[in-house]
Amino acid sequence: MLTIKAYLKPSCGWSNGVRAIMRKHGLAFEDVDIINVPANYAEMVEKTGQRLSPCVEVNGVMLADVSGEEVEKYLLANGLVQSTDKPADAPTNAPCTDAEHEKMRVKTIRFF
Repeated sequence: MLTIKAYLKPSCGWSNGVRAIMRKHGLAFEDVDIINVPANYAEMVEKTGQRLSPCVEVNGVMLADVSGEEVEKYLLANGLVQSTDKPADAPTNAPCTDAEHEKMRVKTIRFF
C-alpha cells in the first residue's frame, strides 16, 4: 500500500500534472494546498529544504520540485505501479498557463 502526500498548488500546470498521474494509476493521495494554507507551504519547505513545487512524498521518500511525468517514472522504476496504455487526462509535464499565472498574481500570499 502506498502513502502519498503531494504538496500542490490548487491551480498550476505542474500540480495538475501530478494529479493527472494519480488519477491515471488510481492512486489515493493527500492533496496538500500550499497556497491557501501557509503552514502547509512551511512544512514543504522544511521537509525539502527548497521552495519550489510540486513536491511529492511517496512512502517517506520526498520527490522535490517534480512534474507528473517525473513522479510516474519514479513510481514505475520502483515497481510501485504497473505500466499502462491509459493516457493521463491532463498534461503531465507542463508549466502553468498564462491564465493560471494571472490568477495566482491577483492573490498575494506572504508566508514569512
